[in-house]
Amino acid sequence: MGIHMEDLFQVGIISSTHGVRGEVKVFPTTNDVGRFKKLKTVLLDTGAEQICLTIEAVKFFKQFAILKFKGYDNINDIEKYKGKGLFVTRENAVELEADEYFVADLIGVEVVSDDGALKGNLKDVIVTGANDVYVISLEDGRELLLPAIKDCILNVNLEENIMKIHVLEGLLD
Repeated sequence: MGIHMEDLFQVGIISSTHGVRGEVKVFPTTNDVGRFKKLKTVLLDTGAEQICLTIEAVKFFKQFAILKFKGYDNINDIEKYKGKGLFVTRENAVELEADEYFVADLIGVEVVSDDGALKGNLKDVIVTGANDVYVISLEDGRELLLPAIKDCILNVNLEENIMKIHVLEGLLD
């Protein structure tokens, strides 16, 4: 029984090998590269199969994480996985902070402004270096780009599939 891809969250992509001892340089796709310190295992998706790798050591270099996997002690063992994605299962996805959500869970959420004037759906999330930007397609056909900050995102209720937002002046000119 395989794991469904929608229950997996990508945390990084192996961008290159690092040294000859089997370490890899990982480009993080998670908003907090420090998460790698807390992960014990990741799933490597080779395209053909998913391999569970145990993380033996983590270092950081610029924006990259340098990972060493148990049992992969040689550049030749790991080189073939360049460009492949690393995933964690939903259970393993590090306990999220109260105001953090998985992007996959947010797409399609109904959006309502606190004054009731605007309604729409979240159609995309743009991940930037600073804070994410929510792309909301409004019922009147306009598109609202809303920074994912506490001033703007008042409440997200995934059970009811609703996000309550506050539109700061000037965002919809």
